[in-house]
Amino acid sequence: MDSIITAIAGIYIFIIMGFIAKMSLKQQIDDKTITLINVYFLQVFLTFWGLLLQPVNIDFLFAPLVYFVIISVVLFFTITTAKIFFKDKKERSIATIAAIIGNTGNLGIPINIAIFGTASIPYTTVVNLVNVVIVYTFGVYYYSRGSFTIKNSLINILKLPILWAVIIAVMLSVSGYRPSKVVEGTLMMGAYASMTMQLFLFGIYLYGTRIKEINKVLLSYVSAVKFIVLPFVAFVVLYLLHLPSIVKGVIFIELMMPLAVANVNLSSLYECSPKVVTVLVFVTSLLFLGTIFATIRIVHFL
Repeated sequence: MDSIITAIAGIYIFIIMGFIAKMSLKQQIDDKTITLINVYFLQVFLTFWGLLLQPVNIDFLFAPLVYFVIISVVLFFTITTAKIFFKDKKERSIATIAAIIGNTGNLGIPINIAIFGTASIPYTTVVNLVNVVIVYTFGVYYYSRGSFTIKNSLINILKLPILWAVIIAVMLSVSGYRPSKVVEGTLMMGAYASMTMQLFLFGIYLYGTRIKEINKVLLSYVSAVKFIVLPFVAFVVLYLLHLPSIVKGVIFIELMMPLAVANVNLSSLYECSPKVVTVLVFVTSLLFLGTIFATIRIVHFL
């Protein structure tokens, strides 16, 4: 348990730093510029480093397939119900996609290692790969739809270099390419810079954000999807499948991760109420702290 708390605490340090920086420097910090640098440049390094660090092994592909099926079921649910609850275009986009984009990388991976050990790394790696694809396809599309047409939203997916980086990195990994120590070191520098900046950016957006200003229906809806609908669907699907317990555990833990900071990046990039999304990420992060230990207990019943 101590290792889980340490993993979470280490991440929140950078969020606090971002909050203090914005509180101290205010308008001297340009939120949008940081977002653009991170999304268009540094996250390319993160993508290559994450996907080339561990070989993509076909034996581990069943785990991300199950993860994708569960996400697809919940996405169908949100697409259907968000239209009923939200008339505002941006709120409907946020309600549709936010809860599905979880922090499977810089939070999910260390927590799974703390629970299952290094044996979980191959599974968390490929699950995180699928989540990256979801973020920069479905995520980009729905956050774009808050301000753009369907056509332009689809174009926005193709314009992001990260998606192309994913394709190239997977092709290199499958072909057997392994980066040299020098290349790996360079990729690692960019990757850690990206993760740090992403957390820092979250702290920046937290400053000046007021929970009371958000639509309470939206907050309740996203929280319910994240912590009730998603785990229910995940439990049913995983319970019915005959998989090794570690695979079920990794998938369930990854699905229970709070909203990823990538939600803030995309909502800021496409002007889809980033302050609102920041509140959602913050609230689900707090709820996650209260549910993680119950989640670990549920894993034993799968």
